[in-house]
Amino acid sequence: MTTPNIPTGPDLHPDPGPDPESAFLLSAYTRLRATVTTLTTTHPVLPTPQTLTQTLSSLPSAPFDLPPSTPSSTLTHLLESILPSLNQQSTSPYYYGFVTGSCLPIAQAADNLVTALDQNVQVHFPQSSSSSGWVHSSATFVESTTLSMLLSLLDLPPSRFPAKTFTTGATGANILGLACGREYLISSRLSSPEKSVAKVGLVKACIAAGVADIKILTSKPHSSLLKAAKILGLGEECVLDVGQDAKPWRIDLDKLEPALKEAEKNSTACIIAISSGEVNTGRFATAIFDMPKIRSLADRYKAWIHVDGAFGIFARALPKTDQFLSLRACVAGMELADSICVDGHKLLNVPYDNGIFFSRHPSTLTQVFSNPGAAYLAPPPSSSAAGSQEDGIFGPLNIGLENSRRFRALPVYAVLKSEGREGMEAMFSRMVFLARKLASFIHNSEHYEMLPETENHVEEDIFMIVLFRARNEALNNVLVDRINQTGKMFVSGTQWQGRKAVRIAVSTWRVEVERDAKYVEGVLREVAESFVEA
Repeated sequence: MTTPNIPTGPDLHPDPGPDPESAFLLSAYTRLRATVTTLTTTHPVLPTPQTLTQTLSSLPSAPFDLPPSTPSSTLTHLLESILPSLNQQSTSPYYYGFVTGSCLPIAQAADNLVTALDQNVQVHFPQSSSSSGWVHSSATFVESTTLSMLLSLLDLPPSRFPAKTFTTGATGANILGLACGREYLISSRLSSPEKSVAKVGLVKACIAAGVADIKILTSKPHSSLLKAAKILGLGEECVLDVGQDAKPWRIDLDKLEPALKEAEKNSTACIIAISSGEVNTGRFATAIFDMPKIRSLADRYKAWIHVDGAFGIFARALPKTDQFLSLRACVAGMELADSICVDGHKLLNVPYDNGIFFSRHPSTLTQVFSNPGAAYLAPPPSSSAAGSQEDGIFGPLNIGLENSRRFRALPVYAVLKSEGREGMEAMFSRMVFLARKLASFIHNSEHYEMLPETENHVEEDIFMIVLFRARNEALNNVLVDRINQTGKMFVSGTQWQGRKAVRIAVSTWRVEVERDAKYVEGVLREVAESFVEA
């Protein structure tokens, strides 16, 4: 085989000397790192109200005539006027609000590469295209490998989940999961695939399948599940609670089967949604033997199982030691699900926006999300409509919401490659150990009480969220504000059983267990002991 002629010379490869673009970007990044370093050592976790006021006064005001500036002066504006009013969720170890990961340095470096080359990951060109003398990009190959690496980290058989893709986050992945569930439930009841939801729409497909309604049976679902139900035309009222009375985050099998039986009697199809990590408590919907029972019920009643494992699924990546046996038991059997949602920008500590979706049913995924009628986006002749016949990689635009998106896989690939299984286990373990130390402090505190209320505090039940409130009701009503006003750490508030509560979510790679436990305990003592009722 002869090597094709490849043109060379100054027109194709200009002299890579000190061009203005490279000089500017190098200077910009140097200034950025210097400013961020100064900010993290001199500023609190949150910006001050005064800083926000200064930022707002620096923004253009109407009418927006948009006079030109220069890249250099604009960069100065970004670093001096806008950056100081951003929070330090990625740079501080004491940002405990929501469930927010930081950004590992290698992930940040990889994301810079993503931006620099700005790959649009949409069409997969199989390796056979190289026989014609050209290749397009390695992005889809790297993405497929990354997803398989992540399945391995989560102890999920890659062969069981051939349908896999990146999304904007868990909300996007939940939309994919419920959309696939909706399609599968109705298609499995149809006599002709030509009358599927993807072909004729939800109303006509339901009529053809004899489906009167679709219900989502779950326990303490994340709000994004209800949002997905609304987007997909199922409606938030389709979400039914089958949680235990004493432990509302746990699926109650004694409620689940009667609900499925009643649904079948009423010509209603069901999606069973497993909250693998309830967002307020961090507790899990299942115990060690639950998933095989749920799978059996799903098969009997033709239901779809979707796991919302945004952060909780990473309990499967904890070391297989006695310290984590209880947590690993809570995520046992997740390989029996039809679809799984994962968040990358939480515990994986990669940049926003990064989510992952896995499914056992590639034909259902492509049936819902294939991109018809765009000849200019057609894959090469050696590929099927959705994915390559020769390498099993699906074209991203045919298995997700977006037709165009950035190379989200690369930061995840870089983290997994850099840290390895041992490094990931160590990072997740530090998060759990700090959460458990804080939970023990709160449990023994005269000022605070752990939630949910139980007779005995079981340390092994704590994953990476600590839910608590102040014993003094007056303090409890202002507790979130009092903690955040210190400027030393950030927490987010919630409600538990109708009363205000506080969440500490440990999800940053920056955790140093002993240092951070001492620091947080000091802040909580200071807040409680300095409080004086009006």
